[in-house]
Amino acid sequence: MKNILPKVVLKHRKDAPLRRSHRWVFSGAIHRIEGEVQDGDIVEVYSGNGDYLASGHYNNGSIAVRVFSFVQTEFNQAFWEKRLQEAYAVREMLGLTDNQETNAYRLVHAEGDGLPGLILDYYNGVIVLQAHSLGMYKAADDIVAALKTVYGDKLRGIYNKSAETLPADHAKTMTNGYLFGESGEPIITEYGHQFFVDWEGGQKTGFFLDQRENRKLLAQYVSGKTVLNAFCYSGGFSVYALAAGAKSVHSVDSSQKAMDLTEQNMSLLKPKTNQHQALTADVMKFLKERPEDYEVMVLDPPAFAKNIRSRHNAVQGYKRLNALGLRSIKKGGILFTFSCSQVIDRKLFRDTIMAAALEAGRPVRILHELSQPADHPVNLFHPEVSYLKGLVLYVD
Repeated sequence: MKNILPKVVLKHRKDAPLRRSHRWVFSGAIHRIEGEVQDGDIVEVYSGNGDYLASGHYNNGSIAVRVFSFVQTEFNQAFWEKRLQEAYAVREMLGLTDNQETNAYRLVHAEGDGLPGLILDYYNGVIVLQAHSLGMYKAADDIVAALKTVYGDKLRGIYNKSAETLPADHAKTMTNGYLFGESGEPIITEYGHQFFVDWEGGQKTGFFLDQRENRKLLAQYVSGKTVLNAFCYSGGFSVYALAAGAKSVHSVDSSQKAMDLTEQNMSLLKPKTNQHQALTADVMKFLKERPEDYEVMVLDPPAFAKNIRSRHNAVQGYKRLNALGLRSIKKGGILFTFSCSQVIDRKLFRDTIMAAALEAGRPVRILHELSQPADHPVNLFHPEVSYLKGLVLYVD
């Protein structure tokens, strides 16, 4: 017998976003709720005229419903198996699921894969689950069972790392840990390069998978060059640069833990090199005090803006950072610059870099416009899931 789900009824003329397949219902669009509902419960959304529109997880907040289905169905383990199998099929089509050169990728990218609030990253047999909504956290048992079916013997473990991403009032009662299996050796391969991944204690799910294709692109520009990798985290760009024949690489981050991870990854580099230096320092201060006339520079800071209220300050931060970088780079240098702030759109980021170039007094040409890779897909009807943008600049 089908469970009767609580109903979220929208105000008159507030159903247009859902009819365009957008996946959020904002609290201001809700007229009434029929039935008892708690955070994380599955609800059905109806128009003011009584038309069924969608199903999703409810949350008492600005984003009241995160939609994961536009058809009425039973939300059981079979549902999750079907949805995760669909996500797996996309990665299989991309050549990521059975790849000796690259054995780490994103399996589920939230709204990009039609599962808002869920991130699943695959690291050489271990999947890291991050729930950004209580509903996805509550569905963890079904998700784990579905992943076992999809991956079979290829799956060694599933690690739940949701304590950092759930709303604070819920996260304080939760701890991270293995939902299935265990870690084993936390080493992945990406385009033939090896990396340690600290999914238990590292940032995000442990590794910045979204920069994979951009790291590969960097390798085309570094042979015989002096390179700065700023905000290096675990040194991904540095490893690619050294393997591609860079003359020297400086990795800079304010976090000692990040520098330790970078040094670990350098120890995996073959052949070994003494052309790398790890420097624990504030990047802004470093660029002011130690201009090295680098020939290639990577500026990949953490998100300066977490919400729309902090956007103005973030823009000023990106401008100051890039002006410093542009002043420090040699004539004919190559600058890879990024923003992962979702509220900074592509045009605003480009305008900000233009302002930085004007302030630095450096003529600049755009060689590439960069984004997140295909395993971090963007839902055409939900553009908010697009967050990573970058530019490769030739600096005269």
